[in-house]
Amino acid sequence: MNGVWKEASSYVELRSPYSGEKIADVAQADEADIGEAIRAASEAAAVMAALPAYRRSAILEKAAALLEERKEEMARLIAFEAAKPIRTARGEIARTVQTYKFAAMEACRIHGETVPVDAAPGGEGRIAFTLRKPLGVVGAITPFNFPFNLVAHKVGPAIAAGNTVVLKPAGQTPLSALALADVFAEAGLPAGALNIVPGKGSIVGEKLVQDPRVAAITFTGSPEVGIAMKQKAGLKRVTLELGSNSGLIIDATADVTPELIDRCIVGAFSFSGQVCISIQRIFVHESKYAEFAGRFKEAAERLVIGDPLDEATDLSAMISVKEAERMQAWVDSAVAAGAVVWTGGRMLAPGLFPPTILTGVPGDEPVSCQEVFGPLVTLTPFRELDEAIEAINDSRYGLQAGIYTRDIQAAMRAADRLEVGGVMINDFPTFRVDNMPYGGVKESGFGREGVKYAVEEMTELKLVCIKL
Repeated sequence: MNGVWKEASSYVELRSPYSGEKIADVAQADEADIGEAIRAASEAAAVMAALPAYRRSAILEKAAALLEERKEEMARLIAFEAAKPIRTARGEIARTVQTYKFAAMEACRIHGETVPVDAAPGGEGRIAFTLRKPLGVVGAITPFNFPFNLVAHKVGPAIAAGNTVVLKPAGQTPLSALALADVFAEAGLPAGALNIVPGKGSIVGEKLVQDPRVAAITFTGSPEVGIAMKQKAGLKRVTLELGSNSGLIIDATADVTPELIDRCIVGAFSFSGQVCISIQRIFVHESKYAEFAGRFKEAAERLVIGDPLDEATDLSAMISVKEAERMQAWVDSAVAAGAVVWTGGRMLAPGLFPPTILTGVPGDEPVSCQEVFGPLVTLTPFRELDEAIEAINDSRYGLQAGIYTRDIQAAMRAADRLEVGGVMINDFPTFRVDNMPYGGVKESGFGREGVKYAVEEMTELKLVCIKL
């Protein structure tokens, strides 16, 4: 807080989800700490707003370079606290570096536009233009699954736009966020511009939402928490990235290639499916269903489950034993309702749940209609494309969806009718690069991330009109 480390009045043990070993004692902020952090951010807001674009850009570039230098250390940190396999963790650090680089670029691209006020009677003899101004203090609340890159998607645009940040990281992955304190200090960020306060959501999150000095909230997490935040936020700017149960369509014209199978495996089971846009439901045309199901099952069974620090590991422990137990309960419920376990379906050890494929799942089962956020996938055959589109739309969520097809008419029909924030044609719904607009409809969220689009969410439009 305010550029210095501060001891807390209480600490909690942080343990590895895989081994159970103690990693650290993590400070827990109380209301006084949060108030101090918000005060520091509020006092630094004027400094950040006055910082020229090239300085903000240089700070972000320097932070990206420092992360690149320390990439192996940072990847191991993710593997320790999140049980993310080390190869996957390295990929996250590479994306994080790219996200901060995009933020550095966007810092120099923030601009308004001229407004032709003389198009209206009475507007003649005037010049008008718009500016984008920083909001002030941004409260950022991040999840465990991408503890570096999803933090970057909030901190990067906020700094690019000239805001200050109070960051509350996820309870299981605070070390990744805390590592940024020294990175940004070395990069030259003014004291108070980034304040990192681990703690309970009921304390830290509530204070951020309710404090009038916080101008904006950017949150990634569950729909229940996000919706409650939005209701309490009043006139604050709010960006919400919430749940999903992403669907993929493989139509009759698609070839079941090794690349398609590999993409589906990555999309469904990377980081044990603990990804917002992880593939949860796959709809395959009946003419391709048997071939796809067989090859998908074989590929899933080749995945290596084990220690996240082992280079060979594809999947490791879920974020908690409780989450793995939820997977088991949902599989058991689906089987009781008539579903068939194609592979997996049984917890291997506390916290370790294998890649699981289910067929014949009723649409009202949790594994189909809720967000799994785990290594469970349902396979369903279809005859007509509209049938598959309707099945994907029959959801409270609408983040991203995908379709594999060689029929341009089918591709465009799906793009038009799928009720989601993003449609991936000839790719899986798990596709994301860090400069694209990212967000959903329905209970999947409100607003958009992706650095340029997040900058727009974190700035205020101001009109200047000059009578000549």
